[in-house]
Amino acid sequence: MEEIRKILEQMLAYIGAEGTTLAILYHIIMVLAAFGIAWLAGYICKRIIVSLIMKITSKTNSDWDEKVFNRKVLNSLSNIVPAIVIWQLLPMIFHQFLFVEELLKRATAIYITVMAVRTLIVFADSLRNVESNKNVSMQQYFQSFCGIFKVIIIFIAVIVVIAILLNKSPMTLIAGLGATSAILMLVFKDTIEGLVAGIRLTSNDMLHIGDWITVPTTNANGIVEEIALTTVKIRNFDNTIVTVSPQTLVNGSFQNWIGMQQSNGRRVNRRVYYDLHSVDILSEDIKKRLIDKGMFKEEELAGDHVNITVFCKYMERYLRKRPEVNTEMLLMVRQLEATTFGLPIEFYFFLSDKEWVNYEHNLADIMNWIYAMTPEFGLKIYQQYPIQ
Repeated sequence: MEEIRKILEQMLAYIGAEGTTLAILYHIIMVLAAFGIAWLAGYICKRIIVSLIMKITSKTNSDWDEKVFNRKVLNSLSNIVPAIVIWQLLPMIFHQFLFVEELLKRATAIYITVMAVRTLIVFADSLRNVESNKNVSMQQYFQSFCGIFKVIIIFIAVIVVIAILLNKSPMTLIAGLGATSAILMLVFKDTIEGLVAGIRLTSNDMLHIGDWITVPTTNANGIVEEIALTTVKIRNFDNTIVTVSPQTLVNGSFQNWIGMQQSNGRRVNRRVYYDLHSVDILSEDIKKRLIDKGMFKEEELAGDHVNITVFCKYMERYLRKRPEVNTEMLLMVRQLEATTFGLPIEFYFFLSDKEWVNYEHNLADIMNWIYAMTPEFGLKIYQQYPIQ
């Protein structure tokens, strides 16, 4: 650098520049040269090196390198190169003006720090796309890791910028943070609690992106779209977005329907209340009607039978014949304890089609058949009429 400076000064002196004119021309030429070299370095990085890296990553068998080293990350990294070039050339340009050199070096160092943090944040965001399957636990860890990583690098960057402005060592400032640790804990209280709660959610395999959950303490009832450091974003079935904190899910309770989604059937548990006054021994007319309709054989109804018992047997047979019902899972029609509202009969079975619309349609068909067949056995469904 010293040799270049001397050569340039000799050339300017040769053309007749001297004194103040020599100093002004020298600094103008050096500033323009520095900006030209910095621009050229940035151009080479963005147009040549970045394109070369993109071609190399596109030809590899794995796709993680394309997601991590994408064009946005590489371009952000390329923006640092011109500043580094300027920072290296400043001593040669302003060697006669130490105050200006020091001021510009600090400003350039701050710019390099900010751009480096921006690059790391973009890099952290690109890590979210590494896992293609968002339902695996690894994706949750990446989400938490990225959130922690951003907080740490921003915190460190603030300390470095303050150290540059004060011309102090960053380690000196970090050592002095012990006295302000209580304030920092208060500032990052939600972040720390969210981090701990997020780790509990993911490490215990309690929640995944794509799960259908219901949170009783909120109006959240939908699909988990995002699990961040301090929030869990849920899209309700009416397309409204609800955000809850991980602490709410960990400290409270929530219902995760992933077990139903992964099972071979979705449960139906319905109760129908029957008027106790309609429970009676089957009459001969009812027996004959049931036999004529092929619902029972004559020998099955020989003797005395209670209509509610025969009805429960018929409904179990009916449910086992329905193609929508998964007969390999638990299926029963049982009687519960009588109440002031009548005798409750519980219909417990599983439907094979778990898709919401199809599930509701199949359930309605079965329940409608139950309601329609009740009078065939001489039974009445309890119904409380409003007071006039």
